[in-house]
Amino acid sequence: MNEIISLNHGSGGKLSRYLIEKAFVGRFNIPEPLTDSAVFDVKGAGVAFTTDSYVVDPLFFPGGNIGKLAVCGTINDLAVSGAIPAYISAAFIIEEGFPVSDLVAIADSMAEEAKKAGVRIITGDTKVVEKGKCDKVFITTSGTGIIPEENKDMGTGSQVRPGDRILINGPVGNHSLAVLGARGDLSFTTPVLSDCACLNDLINSIVRDSRDIVFMRDLTRGGLATVLNELAGMVKYSIEAEESSVPVDEPVRGLCEMLGFNPLYLANEGKFIAVVRNGSENKVLGLMRSHPLGSNSAIIGKITSDSRGLVFLNTSAGGRRNLEMLSGSQLPRIC
Repeated sequence: MNEIISLNHGSGGKLSRYLIEKAFVGRFNIPEPLTDSAVFDVKGAGVAFTTDSYVVDPLFFPGGNIGKLAVCGTINDLAVSGAIPAYISAAFIIEEGFPVSDLVAIADSMAEEAKKAGVRIITGDTKVVEKGKCDKVFITTSGTGIIPEENKDMGTGSQVRPGDRILINGPVGNHSLAVLGARGDLSFTTPVLSDCACLNDLINSIVRDSRDIVFMRDLTRGGLATVLNELAGMVKYSIEAEESSVPVDEPVRGLCEMLGFNPLYLANEGKFIAVVRNGSENKVLGLMRSHPLGSNSAIIGKITSDSRGLVFLNTSAGGRRNLEMLSGSQLPRIC
């Protein structure tokens, strides 16, 4: 029986991983582990390169739009790989009939975010397709940056050891619920803003001032739970996470309880985890909290010596359970 693609294959969870490994990894000879950016040398200089596509619905949401999302997402993938983001390309597939004013607004937000992040958008492409062949506009961005020698393993997890602590730079779940509210499916009495933001300034500052950071990953599709499972699988050590320590804004917590969502699986566009050496976590936490994008940072867990590569969650109710990777899709079209 022939398999077909479902929306769940784009969730960022188990099915996404399965699809990538089945269709692409072997055919493209992509080296393991799969990281947010490819890292390689060009004439002795370390270079990070990443690419991503954005199909969010709706295009405009509280706290951002598809253009801001595209620039921030690419910059963040480079930054958590230990690189200093430098250049971006942007390609647009536009549906016939799309308002030029909306395209200009999207381009303006991209230019603004790139300027704030100290990154240049230097090339791109534009295609227009017949009405119905694309949902308004899709954007693909690629980015490059220079990666210092000491940061080349930042995205691989190869330096992670038992006892290392896991930090996060703020509350989870805001982006997914902001997009859900903007879809018009629900009317939230308390507005929720997307956390969409470029993290390179925050990340550069903590990496510059502490050599005890051994891994970073931004929390996009699949959320915190999926990233923790990816990390555990990469390093072959288990993770113990504390549910009560994970920051969640009260409006998000309340909406999740009402709608049946788990905030640990919701996508974010301005959050990342950092794994740091045991004993250095409070220093790094202080550095993170000194930055506006890390003011609500927290220590949420640790790497254990258990070699099964699982994630265990100590729940707020006092229990303990296995926190698995996202298996389906909680929300459609959030990035």
